[in-house]
Amino acid sequence: MAQQFSKVLAANRGEIAIRIFRACHDLGLHTVAMYSNEDTNSMFRIKADEAYLIGENQSPLGAYLDIPAIIDLAKRRGVTAIHPGYGFLSENADFARACEEAGIAFIGPSGDVIRAMGNKAAARRLMQQAGVPVVPGSDGAVATAEEAKALADSIG
Repeated sequence: MAQQFSKVLAANRGEIAIRIFRACHDLGLHTVAMYSNEDTNSMFRIKADEAYLIGENQSPLGAYLDIPAIIDLAKRRGVTAIHPGYGFLSENADFARACEEAGIAFIGPSGDVIRAMGNKAAARRLMQQAGVPVVPGSDGAVATAEEAKALADSIG
């Protein structure tokens, strides 16, 4: 059964956030933006139903990656789900786990899946075990240029 959301925070900015808001509006979901000082006049901020300053005394990068502050904002504003967009937070297993622990749905894979897929060799083995076709390649990291050439020659 799919989990139901009512209020979605976009933990991202710019065009990414606008796309999230557009999809949410199409689904009848209430949207929340978070923005840094530098984004006070940005378009994505006014496209959300609600918008809140985050990381007032931080750099933009620091503000948008401050997981405890993002979770705190979401909890204080009654957010039921967080969409990380793509990039930094979408690939951060600790962020997905923090959402889960706070009782906020993370729109994306679980922290365990993100962690498992972070190591490409381990991810390849996991997919092979699941019966997913993978392109020919090594079973792990290659140690030397000669080993890489031999593998490439064998693959064709």
